[in-house]
Amino acid sequence: MIKSKKEYLKEYELSISNPEKFWSNYAKNFQWISPFNKVLNWNFDEPKVEWFINGKLNITENIFERNLSKIRDKTAILWEPNDSDAEAKKITYNQLFSQVCQFSNALKKKNIRKGDRVIIYMPMVPEAVVAMLSCARIGAIHSVVFAGFSANSLSDRINDSRAKVIITSDGNFRGNKIIPVKKIVDEAIKKTNSIETVIVLNRTNMDVSMKKDRDYWYHDTVENESTESKAEIMDSEDSLFILYTSGSTGSPKGVVHTCGGYMIYSQYTFENIFQNKNDEIYWCTADIGWITGHSYIVYGPLLSGATTLMFEGVPTYPDPSRFWKIVDKHKVNQFYTAPTAIRALQSFGDNYFKNSSLDTLKVIGSVGEPINLEAWNWYNSNIGKDKCPLVDTWWQTETGGIMISPIPGVIEPKPTYATLPLPGIQPILLDNNGNEIKENEVEGNLCIKYPWPSILRTTYGDHERCKKTYFSTFKGYYFTGDGAKRDKEGNYRILGRVDDVINVSGHRIGTAEVENAINENPSVIESAVVGYPHKIKGQGIFAFIIIDKNQYNQNYKDEIRNTVSDYIGPIAKPDEILIVPGLPKTRSGKIMRRILRKIASNDFENFGDTSTLLNPDIVKEIIESKK
Repeated sequence: MIKSKKEYLKEYELSISNPEKFWSNYAKNFQWISPFNKVLNWNFDEPKVEWFINGKLNITENIFERNLSKIRDKTAILWEPNDSDAEAKKITYNQLFSQVCQFSNALKKKNIRKGDRVIIYMPMVPEAVVAMLSCARIGAIHSVVFAGFSANSLSDRINDSRAKVIITSDGNFRGNKIIPVKKIVDEAIKKTNSIETVIVLNRTNMDVSMKKDRDYWYHDTVENESTESKAEIMDSEDSLFILYTSGSTGSPKGVVHTCGGYMIYSQYTFENIFQNKNDEIYWCTADIGWITGHSYIVYGPLLSGATTLMFEGVPTYPDPSRFWKIVDKHKVNQFYTAPTAIRALQSFGDNYFKNSSLDTLKVIGSVGEPINLEAWNWYNSNIGKDKCPLVDTWWQTETGGIMISPIPGVIEPKPTYATLPLPGIQPILLDNNGNEIKENEVEGNLCIKYPWPSILRTTYGDHERCKKTYFSTFKGYYFTGDGAKRDKEGNYRILGRVDDVINVSGHRIGTAEVENAINENPSVIESAVVGYPHKIKGQGIFAFIIIDKNQYNQNYKDEIRNTVSDYIGPIAKPDEILIVPGLPKTRSGKIMRRILRKIASNDFENFGDTSTLLNPDIVKEIIESKK
């Protein structure tokens, strides 16, 4: 754990001058079944990246067998249910280990083997973590799908991964709603042909359909199973999980992370960014369906032997004081949430936090999107009381762990800046021609010029897509898709996406994916989707649509939003929908989204040269429609 700026500078210098020595030294903290014989093999042209080559391990042995003698009776998961009147649950490391072993054995009895893909589509309950770790224990590749995604989105992920099993629940308590999770799974499976087994957790006691010889209750599968299970021997470069993320093309892409490098980087970043100590309580408010939940609810904290708080509900139920009451109730020391949640809670005023002391907090964090100054100041003053370091972290699904961030007591926070790279991370700013911008007080395309242990290895089943998306825009570099600004001290401020991806509430949504869903509506001839500034979400989704007048009805906005919700999920519903007579296109047919982004943001000036458009007058017509 880095303790001082001097120590950070020394560690960073070693990590850049001799990265293999740096990461090899850190890897000695882990339990290897057999040691690696080479630290790194890489090129960004294919791309091909391999860390800790020929090392054999199992990540769950590094959570349990490596640590149990010291933390056997320590709380691993502190679970706060949706119902604020219900009792919280504490699961010790020993109890969690027993549950993982039992479920591992149950999965093996369902013919799940090393390399098989398993979909986890569950609410925020401890059994979801058990399912993830059980897959890792037996070498199955888990793919957690956010339980707010639609049946269509779920079936897409099942088909792409060719999953054999889905682990799910009957329903999901979310605020004052009960979501029929199993019903969504049944609908999704109709469009697939690879699923052999569905394991269902009884969470809500809903009546659900159970298909004989396919569907099994979770409690029945683990009943009478042994609490011992031998860990599968995994190669450092074997796949640990697939996590699907939106891109600038229509279909989601499965980002693949591997066992060794991901394990090492998730622990390294957790212990340094959050400075969690023996008896402290750490809480990340994310869902395990996102990478933040993987790295900073499950793997990072548990590898480090921390107590990780897991919350089933939403921040506004039963009222907007829920987060702050949980902090006080469980004496939370480190708190990690998204700017969207911060802005939403800020909008309710001061009454909902003023009765909470929040005096146990030592570190507060932000994740998922750039945080605006107003939200940064509110969070820092009212929740951190101007005494907790605010770690504004930048990273991605593809990076596996935090890349640029303040370190409490080491790297000072700067409002709206992610600040400095962690040891081992070599960011670079490039202009649009791929030339390095070396000076400070500049803006450019944020790239990384050297691999780190948890960099994605491929996109599942389509390595060419991985190459095209991340390694082809700027040859020899990993391209993040983000723009960034560097100040005179070398601090980085993330400016947001420079491609056709919208960051809504910290979740990346591809414009093409939303457009494809909108175009399924029979009244829509064509659509174009862009992001625009949104007070709560950071970015909202603005849809420009051309309507078939013969199909027009006054409920078209609700119908279009429902179509998107059905095809992707509620998170992707457009915030604004505007009927337009046409779209600004070049003569080659490309939609000029930069023009639409300006219009969506009510910026009606400085469109640049529009003479190359197929119909230059369409810009004025769209503006009139908007006004």
